[in-house]
Amino acid sequence: MVALTLSPTKTLFLNSHLLHSTVKPHFINLYSTKTQSLHSSRFLSFNLVTCKLKSPQDIKNKDKNISKKIVLSEAAPSLAEKGGDGGGGGEGNGNGEVKAKSGGNLMRLVKRFPRKVLGILSNLPLAIGEMFAVAALMALGTFIDQGEAPDFYFQKYPEDNPVLGFFTWRWVLTLGFDHMYSSPIFLGTLVLLGASLMACTYTTQIPLVKVARRWNFLDSSEAIRKQEYSDTLPRASVQDLGVLLMGAGYEVFLKGPSLYAFKGLAGRFAPIGVHLAMLLIMAGGTLSAVGSFRGSVTVPQGLNFVVGDVLGPTGFLSTPTDAFNTEVHINRFYMDYYDSGEVSQFYTDLSLFDLDGKEIMRKTISVNDPLRYGGITIYQTDWSFSALQILKDDEGPFNLAMAPLKINGDKKLFGTFLPVGDAESPNVKGISMLARDLQSIVIYDMEGKFSGVRRPGSKLPIDIDGSRIVIVDAIGSSGLDLKTDPGVPIVYAGFGALMLTTCISFLSHSRIWALQDGTMVVVGGKTNRAKAEFPEEMDRLLDRVPEIVESSRSKEPDNVSG
Repeated sequence: MVALTLSPTKTLFLNSHLLHSTVKPHFINLYSTKTQSLHSSRFLSFNLVTCKLKSPQDIKNKDKNISKKIVLSEAAPSLAEKGGDGGGGGEGNGNGEVKAKSGGNLMRLVKRFPRKVLGILSNLPLAIGEMFAVAALMALGTFIDQGEAPDFYFQKYPEDNPVLGFFTWRWVLTLGFDHMYSSPIFLGTLVLLGASLMACTYTTQIPLVKVARRWNFLDSSEAIRKQEYSDTLPRASVQDLGVLLMGAGYEVFLKGPSLYAFKGLAGRFAPIGVHLAMLLIMAGGTLSAVGSFRGSVTVPQGLNFVVGDVLGPTGFLSTPTDAFNTEVHINRFYMDYYDSGEVSQFYTDLSLFDLDGKEIMRKTISVNDPLRYGGITIYQTDWSFSALQILKDDEGPFNLAMAPLKINGDKKLFGTFLPVGDAESPNVKGISMLARDLQSIVIYDMEGKFSGVRRPGSKLPIDIDGSRIVIVDAIGSSGLDLKTDPGVPIVYAGFGALMLTTCISFLSHSRIWALQDGTMVVVGGKTNRAKAEFPEEMDRLLDRVPEIVESSRSKEPDNVSG
């Protein structure tokens, strides 16, 4: 049969002379694929064949080829489908097509670029390397003293004697290792690690969760038997199996003879939670590094200071608050001692005052028991000996400043000097007083000989070189560290979430499929954890599935009476 294209919407079919002697045209719809034969009552299926006849104008135009089109499919052609070069009235533009293809390739490259970046960032070896880099930088920050003056690093890491043969103060100051946790290298590594975690979550973990949430029925016994665990129940019902699985904590879904059940889906969500928790920890640590204030001060008993005068910013996100105008007064400083005489604990009685001089808070702090107010935390970290209050020959009291003396070891030693005679003389002499803490004072005469020991507040006088000395009080100084750290709540929340999601991630995500095949039930399943326990659990469940017993009843033969 030959089809001649007459118009875009109609095709003329002519019966061949082999089929019929009379030429009779039939007009049929372009999308119809069935016609009735003149010699048979059955419908025959034809494929549409269109040919474009040459015209004199086409023959002259040698640049244009004859277009032929054969449609082998019986389905209707797409409305967006166009003919060849001018076929069906269409106008071809070769240059336009080349430009369109070039633009399409560029768009495909643009769309593929984020996927390539995500693929690189989600690479597991890269993420592990980033974690090791962060750990190494943190260890280096612990080894190198942080926040010291440049002179400190000049002396500790000199160029004439470099550490490990190459590490000098230039490395420390150039790379920002003197403030490691806010240096560009450390923060950049954290950002890269965070990007890898987010890319892994987006490309791996979220798709796994989406797949795990689908009701995935298996409709063939062969697919079920290919699972990690499979078994066959010769006489059982898939509905009975579903009831037992529900009792074992599974979510059960039935569709005809097929069953799908799962439990432990939270274990699939846990890795996403772990990644988010790590991101919280890193975000909180970064905020602490670039948005905090820190400072330290040693204040004698009875004096005060303003919080804003002590605190200094640590990064470009550090923003002061109204609490910086708070005034802190040291009411009292005192210490507790062991029986051996060593210091066991030291305390500071603090009062906070607002701009109007009103006391807004009072607390006695100690080591590991700080004061918190308005986002500011005041820690008890150190102590010192400020002054020694004495009476001389019943005159005074006089305050003698105590100076720290450098000795070997970690123990502290403080000393002061009481001139005797002409204080303006170049060879002035006097009484020396030494103390290791606030509970006892050792006294030496002008010749440097030991004269005695007195406790502050004992009111017991001592006569030395014609002078009567009474130790009235030992005035201590409180060493305080102040800081504001907006990242602490975020870090705590991240660690809490990390512990919780890590525990949840150990939950097994188990899936079970079953298919009713006559009286037989084919069961299969798999799990991502507890590989050894899962078969034992399945055996216990399948042993409880009731067996179907067919009831037999006798049938009496029909008696046919003649």
